[in-house]
Amino acid sequence: METDVQSNFTYMGRTFTNLSINGSSSSAFSDCNSDRSGEFPTASSQSRRLFLACASENSDELIHQLVSGLDSDSIDEAKQAAIEIRLLAKNKPENRIKIARAGAIKPLISLISSTDLQLQENGVTAILNLSLCDENKELIAASGAIKPLVRALKIGTSTAKENAACALLRLSQVEENKIAIGRSGAIPPLVNLLETGNFRGKKDASTALYSLCSVKENKVRAVQAGVMKPLVELMADFSSNMVDKSAFVVSELISTKEARAALVDEGGIPVLVEIVEVGTQRQKEIAVAILLQLCEDSVVYRTMVAREGAIPPLVALSQSGTNRAKRKAETLIDLLRQPRSGNAAATAIARTSGVPV
Repeated sequence: METDVQSNFTYMGRTFTNLSINGSSSSAFSDCNSDRSGEFPTASSQSRRLFLACASENSDELIHQLVSGLDSDSIDEAKQAAIEIRLLAKNKPENRIKIARAGAIKPLISLISSTDLQLQENGVTAILNLSLCDENKELIAASGAIKPLVRALKIGTSTAKENAACALLRLSQVEENKIAIGRSGAIPPLVNLLETGNFRGKKDASTALYSLCSVKENKVRAVQAGVMKPLVELMADFSSNMVDKSAFVVSELISTKEARAALVDEGGIPVLVEIVEVGTQRQKEIAVAILLQLCEDSVVYRTMVAREGAIPPLVALSQSGTNRAKRKAETLIDLLRQPRSGNAAATAIARTSGVPV
């Protein structure tokens, strides 16, 4: 049976009265509480439900009060305001524009630079939730969010790092932000998160890197930061649930000679051949596309791929893969079967100079 609760709720000096909460609110709050850190660390369950109820009926007035609270001299008050803005932005898409228009973005960015890690985490997550609205992305970037987000990515809590990666991903969906994000130093900490983070962190980092590395200078930065090592390790680990994502990042990088050399140096060829042999259809398609790009302009790499035993699984793929995989497998087989003896001198020169042929 549903039970109505009549109560008063005071927030930041304002009292909300005659709020009726029934049992159906708990499921909505459960959805809101799906973030990995608590939105209301000190509030009671009843206060949580009351906050959601009053927010739905008085959101404009409440939002302006919460934005004012972000500038409070009290860390606890600023933290609570950030927590509740974060919740409002997550739970109701229409609130994202209201919160941004109320002037929340700049004070939230200031919180991201806080030395209080919980305050920083809530600022990062609030900015992430606001960035889910396309209309807010340019304003967030123009307000100076990129460098503080990169800092949180370097030194924040694990949740702050993951959410900073997601926020940077959202901002990178505006094309001109990709270069700014790369030049602000985001690539090395994203590579570090890919290598050392938990599953959520690895997933967030790989997705952000995939987006950012559509820009050539970010590809070079990623390779220089050592991205190929964790990518090859994740592709080789079929239990990681990261084979597809890491292979997609490699496929984005492989157009540069630096990435091709790094992939080979990190032992990527046998890993890719194994994927062609035993991976899912999608994994096989990505792997054969990478191998084809690797081999198109290098006899040395063709020899290495052929010696790894690639031709039998490629023949099988050319007969039973997706249409795209079949075409790429057939093209790669033709390349691998081309005579290579006439290139011995060129190969020797390339090996001594470090340039693939």
